Amino acid sequence: MAVPFRRTSKTRKRMRRTHFKLSVPGMVKCAQCGAPKMSHRVCKECGYYKGSEVEGVVKD
Repeated sequence: MAVPFRRTSKTRKRMRRTHFKLSVPGMVKCAQCGAPKMSHRVCKECGYYKGSEVEGVVKD
């Protein structure tokens, strides 16, 4: 079984882990009511998408 010759330094370990992070979802302002919503989704507050009301959306 292979064993590393030297210990991995803190810097090298942290450089490898820079890609392990959470990404923030793309939030935009609703054009109808101004509430924050995810892009390309129906607004949960008013039920509008691209300027028209969507049927069957449960509003909070």
